Order: sequence, then C-alpha cells, then structure tokens
Amino acid sequence: MRFETKNVHFQDKLETGEMSKTKPIYQTSAFSFKDLEDMENFFQGKKSYLYTRVGNPNTDDLGKGVADLEGAENGVASSSGISAILAGVLAVAKAGDHIVATEDLYGGTYQLMARELTDFGIDVSFVDFTKKEEIEGAIQSNTVLIYSESITNPSLRVENIDQMVELSKKYNLKTMIDNTFATPYLIRPHELGADLVVHSATKYIGGHSDLSAGVVTGNGALIKKVRSKIANLGSNLGPFDGWLGCRGLKTLSLRMERQCSNAQFLAESLTDHPNIKKVYYPTNVSERGNGAIVTIDLADHVDVHQFFRQLGWIKVVPTLAGVETSVTHPVGTSHRPVPEDLREKLGVSFSMVRISVGIEDKHDILEEFHKALK
Repeated sequence: MRFETKNVHFQDKLETGEMSKTKPIYQTSAFSFKDLEDMENFFQGKKSYLYTRVGNPNTDDLGKGVADLEGAENGVASSSGISAILAGVLAVAKAGDHIVATEDLYGGTYQLMARELTDFGIDVSFVDFTKKEEIEGAIQSNTVLIYSESITNPSLRVENIDQMVELSKKYNLKTMIDNTFATPYLIRPHELGADLVVHSATKYIGGHSDLSAGVVTGNGALIKKVRSKIANLGSNLGPFDGWLGCRGLKTLSLRMERQCSNAQFLAESLTDHPNIKKVYYPTNVSERGNGAIVTIDLADHVDVHQFFRQLGWIKVVPTLAGVETSVTHPVGTSHRPVPEDLREKLGVSFSMVRISVGIEDKHDILEEFHKALK
C-alpha cells in the first residue's frame, strides 16, 4: 500500500463477534479467562492480553499503526510524549551511561534529560548538532545514544539524520529521533537508519487536541525493552486515548497536506512584514511539504503582550498541532525550563512566537495575523 492508504487501513479487520466496522473501545482494566490453564496461555505467548497496563488492543493499534507509517518493525504507545522519550532512553541507557543530545531541544525534553535522567545515573551532554566536530567531540567511552529532533522546536532546524547515523555506526551507538513536528508524512527516520523514533502523539498523530499520548517505534528487540519500561514504570496509555489516537491517525495525511500548505503560504506572506524581524520556516524537509509550524520574531518596536491580546479567534495555548491555528510563547511555556543563557544562544527570545498552523482557509489565517500585527 502507498502511504495514504496505509494511513487509513492500519488496523486489522475483526473476524469474530459482530465485526464492527470500527474497532471497539476495550475500556477494561483486565481481561478474563476460562480457567488457570487459559490464563497461563498469556504467559506462554498464546494469548495477547492480560491486564491493560501491559497491553490493550486499542493502545497496541496506535503503536503498530504509527510503526507501520514510519517503516518500523513495531511500536508501542505510552501516556505522553515525555513518557515515550523516557521509555526509549531507558531501553538503551542505564546508570553510568552517557547520551549526546542536540542543544536545541523542546524544553520538556531538555528538562527530562538535564534534571531527571541524572537521578537514574545517566549523564547528558548538549551540543550544537550543526557542527559534526562538536557531536563527535562529545562522544565518550560510556556514550550509548545520540538524540535529536527531525525538525527542532521552536527554531525549525532540519536535522542531519544521515550524519547522526554515520557517527552512531562509527562508534557503535544507538540513535533516537523525535519526529513529532515532521510526522512520517514528511520524514521517516528509520529509512535513514535511526534506531528509535518517538512521537508526542498528543500533537499531529492525534491531531485534535483531545488526548495525551506518546509512541515509540523501532525494531522488535528494542521495542520489547521499551514496552517493558512502559509497563513497569506505569506509563501506559488508557484504552480510550488509544482509540482516539487511532481515529485521529487515520486523517494524518489529509491534515498534514492542508496544514503544510497553509504554513508555507503564511511564512511566505509574513516574510517582509515591517513588524516582524525574522520568519523561521524550513525549505528542505520533504517533497510533500515543509511542516505545519511557522516561528516568527516580532520586531523590537512591537508590544508582544498587545500582539497576543489581538489574535481574535486564534487561540493562545502552550501546545501545538490541532486542526485550529494557535500560537505559543516559547519563553513562557515550552522553553521555560531551558536556562536563560542557552535560550539566548539559541535565539529563543521574548519576542519569539511559535505558530501552529491549522486547516482553516489560508487567507483567513493571514488576515487574523495582519490584524494583530497592525
């Protein structure tokens, strides 16, 4: 199947019972058995489900569905993007190990790696991934993982995944890519050699701002470890959120096509606006498009607070990727945990605005920003 067809038909047909056209919600904490021998079948691998914390048809559908689109052997869903990142990291790294990560990360990921992983005895070095020599120079004898984002948040730098994979092979390391911004519609890091790909499925996979979920994809052996971490740390996804994620995933292609087109139009239309100092928008992501996020730096004379107050129907939120256009203030939300000196180095200033472009008419979106900028 081609991508758009797989995007719709990732769930297996039901061959028993009433054969519902859509997958039912298995809203249960546990599964029942005929007797002790029947229950033992689960532990012998002859039955799929025992207890929802360790597996459920709805959450499995989401993990496998994203894995199929990513070109991975398998995938597993979790309670959030951050829990998916943690499970992926812990499937590779243990106490005493070291990770090399890009310095221009989502603030929540930076906080996880800089402050929480240290409690697990895992050290992280943050370096400039635009410079190969800095990545290579940060690799130590105990380094096990190289970590980055396919499109970085919020400056929208497109990662050189080929370079990451080259270095990982040279030093026998694993690579992990957060593909949330690009989605498999635009970039499939596994096809370039990445070992693990992670998503905040809360964003474009779900697509409608009504669930919290994460997904990790990779080969069978690695995903088996990730699944164990998710179950044992209690960061499993609930059945209803798994079902919502699958429902949203089926329209990923349609949404991304429209949102990428709208974002391109908005970025090009705002480039020479006198009240905007800089527009960040990549031009080299994929033949399908360049993403649905546009980041702008407001000009020095613009009152940032007044700009946010005048956005009309455009929502001010701390997140992204719903079907509605919305804006975020990175300094006050997503990158609040990042040290001020690093934010300044990365250009994440008080005047920076991250725009998550929706599926509305592109001219209406542009007009609303023109009003606010005026």
